[in-house]
Amino acid sequence: MRLRTLPLSLAGVVCGGLLAIGEHGGGWWTFALVLITACLLQVLSNLSNEMGDHLSGVDGEGREGPNYSMADGGLTVKQMWRAINGTVVACCASGLAMVLVSGCPWWVLLLGAAAIWAATHYTLGRKPYGYRGLGDVFVFIFFGLASVLGSYYVIVHTLLPLPIWLIAPAVGIGLLSVAVLNLNNIRDMQSDEGLRKTIPLRIGIRRAKWYQTILVTVGYTLIVGASGTWWLLLTIELFIEQVYGIWRREGKNLDPLLPRMVISTFLLALLYAIAVNSQIIIE
Repeated sequence: MRLRTLPLSLAGVVCGGLLAIGEHGGGWWTFALVLITACLLQVLSNLSNEMGDHLSGVDGEGREGPNYSMADGGLTVKQMWRAINGTVVACCASGLAMVLVSGCPWWVLLLGAAAIWAATHYTLGRKPYGYRGLGDVFVFIFFGLASVLGSYYVIVHTLLPLPIWLIAPAVGIGLLSVAVLNLNNIRDMQSDEGLRKTIPLRIGIRRAKWYQTILVTVGYTLIVGASGTWWLLLTIELFIEQVYGIWRREGKNLDPLLPRMVISTFLLALLYAIAVNSQIIIE
């Protein structure tokens, strides 16, 4: 299930949910269901990604990242399909419960359906978008915009007027989430060659590293700048390490940066929500 990725899927919903609770003064049960649904969607994405990479041959002997169940023979294709289908059912049940408890409009279920499609078609299906260099776009939308704004909406039931303190983390967390994917793709450039076309393979390793530098720098600056407080700068060392590391490491040596980037993004999102809510309370 690649549990080390779960904090990234929770970063946006934790930020948006806590901002909504601070603004609305309630909605804890809805928030809990949002968290559960986000975790299930991430697990679904991870299982589907493993299945797709296994069937396409991407998870071969040259893989730079950690080995997973199918590559090691721990799970068969039939068993993985059962796991994927079971997780889809769990996502639907959790999402439906979220809508019923929150009382938000039924069309929110369409967003859930789109999230399930995106989770399963990154490397699965006839034309997986992850193999065509479109993963960055989908990660930005679902881990950033949909995650922050969607979790806020299901609690507050409106996005208008849309304040800068809500737009900034939606964009910022989206960019930092794309940075996690880009870092993963830079690490896997050698094993991905000839099998799929990620952004790093399209633009080359040097430009991919500049792309990573921009993603981290702009994403971090947006979130810290919109927080209106200086103490979020205490996290700057975590992100300087990411920028420094991308230029100093190659291949498998990049792997330790991935969980650190995930945790750093989650921590920044959490601290941002706390900082903004503190100012709302004071006002």
